[in-house]
Amino acid sequence: MNSEVTFASLGLAEPILRAIGEAGYTHPTPIQAQAIPQVMAGGDLLAAAQTGTGKTAGFTLPILHRLASDPKRAAPGRPRCLILTPTRELAAQVEESVKTYGRHLALTSMVMFGGVGMGPQISGLRKPLDILVATPGRLLDHIGQKNLSLSDVEILVLDEADRMLDMGFIRDIKKVLALLPKKRQNLLFSATFSDEIKALADGLLDRPGFVEVARRNTASELVTQSVYMIGQKQKRHLLAHLIKKHQWFQVLVFTRTKHGANRLAEQLDKEGIPALAIHGNKSQGARTRALSEFKSGDLQVLVATDIAARGLDIDQLPQVVNFELPNVPEDYVHRIGRTGRAGSTGAAISLVDDEELKLLAPIERLIRSKIDRVSDAEFVPGPVTSESHSRPAHPAPAHTRGGRNSGARGAAGRGASGNASPHQHPARAPQPGPRHGRPAAVTGQAPKRNGSPQEQGARAGHGNASRDAQAPRPQGEQRRRTQAPRPATNPQASRAEPAPRRDSTPQAQPQSGTQRVLGAMAALLGGKRKD
Repeated sequence: MNSEVTFASLGLAEPILRAIGEAGYTHPTPIQAQAIPQVMAGGDLLAAAQTGTGKTAGFTLPILHRLASDPKRAAPGRPRCLILTPTRELAAQVEESVKTYGRHLALTSMVMFGGVGMGPQISGLRKPLDILVATPGRLLDHIGQKNLSLSDVEILVLDEADRMLDMGFIRDIKKVLALLPKKRQNLLFSATFSDEIKALADGLLDRPGFVEVARRNTASELVTQSVYMIGQKQKRHLLAHLIKKHQWFQVLVFTRTKHGANRLAEQLDKEGIPALAIHGNKSQGARTRALSEFKSGDLQVLVATDIAARGLDIDQLPQVVNFELPNVPEDYVHRIGRTGRAGSTGAAISLVDDEELKLLAPIERLIRSKIDRVSDAEFVPGPVTSESHSRPAHPAPAHTRGGRNSGARGAAGRGASGNASPHQHPARAPQPGPRHGRPAAVTGQAPKRNGSPQEQGARAGHGNASRDAQAPRPQGEQRRRTQAPRPATNPQASRAEPAPRRDSTPQAQPQSGTQRVLGAMAALLGGKRKD
């Protein structure tokens, strides 16, 4: 990028330039330098750039400029600009950008997503509204309750459009599109530019401009990538070793499942490494607090599922760890894109066991590069316990699956209650360095284990609060758990009530003479046994 290009040279309004300067920026990133003039011109745009390149400011800045240049009195509940995002975290990040750069403008904005009450959002919609940032599910909820109208929308933004397709939002997006005015400006921003995105763009955009600042589906050149080949049962020990050895004080760790994220955070916390988990089953308040602590440096490790792969915007995050490789190769790019952002360097390591090699090969094909295999000569494997691994080698017995996603994977880590908080343990010595832990008074973070089908199937970050809620356990199942004793000598036994044996009731069938004689002999032979 030409170093002479500045935000002032792009023609942005003076109040916006003042806010940019107050935020400490003078030169735009490549995606911003190319996208801002096209958006300001009023045409449709398709922009493809990997995460961390400044896409958010690439559309918020020119949108603020356009709305401020054409002042209209916004009506309550009738936004002039609608920005759709796939996750709550990303929605909050975008709205924060709008407020930061629009602080000197007489424009109003608000954000809405699921997982929180609708009351404050309804109150916000009763005031004049210029810019609305929303997730699709909660947006449709408000429209269905007639709290909101899209008839005045002049600008539509689909942010992280590829993620929205991955998460199954295409039907919701089509419903929203049907409610918008025909004449409007459409902006589609995406971390990757797949054939599916091209198909969506063809149906949505009218003679769009195109911006692509990186090769399709590539990882950032600023991120150093490496792979540790390690058995599944030793991953947690190696992760703790690396964190302590290199004194990492801000580490984002990705797991495949919510249950695995909870368990890993608990295990690290017990080893003196402050850690919390965020995922779709956490309340919005818990997720917000954990993310806030992590951004401020008070929390050393944040363990996340892929719900967080797009929504986290952390300045100069130095370290990302794939505790487990994702099933979808593109998600690897999104995960490691949390580091190496906005010109900063970063490192991403992946802990890979033999079973995950089949997932590593497609990732290397996607990024068109072989990731370096490394090892640590100082690492001493830890003891293998039921807490030492993230998944069992074989499916858990039927009696451990029940209504909770537990089984052999985390019995020892849960303790008796299954809901142990990572904060309920004795005080420990602080880690060396400026950020050694989080405040002791953190509340509301105890991970609740719930492995119901809703946990496994819930779409992470969807705007509908009901989809994020944990399903209560049926009363019948609760009675079975408290009243039906589990056989101690047969771990493979079913949880179902056993069928009564034929000889275990007083109503047994009459025996023949031969049977009675054999029974008497058996009684005599076993007479010395005490049953």
